[in-house]
Amino acid sequence: MATKKRKRSALKRIRQTQRRTSIKTLARSAARSAVKTARAALEKGGEAAETALAEASSILDRAAKRGAIHKNAARRGRSRLAKREAKAKKH
Repeated sequence: MATKKRKRSALKRIRQTQRRTSIKTLARSAARSAVKTARAALEKGGEAAETALAEASSILDRAAKRGAIHKNAARRGRSRLAKREAKAKKH
């Protein structure tokens, strides 16, 4: 079977898509990891929890800015973390 010929523009779009996919995957992964770390820190409590929460919020916003996650998904993630923090402070 012969390989399909492609236009230069198609090859460029393929390169762009691969690059964008890898960047967005990294951002999504970083956001998930940050949320996981923040949840663990909230369980332990203390000063580290506030730092981890701020870091997670920042990373979620950056991922939304890059288009790795939807902006409402980032806001929802921040909201859920804030709720957990409020609940942890109450107890």
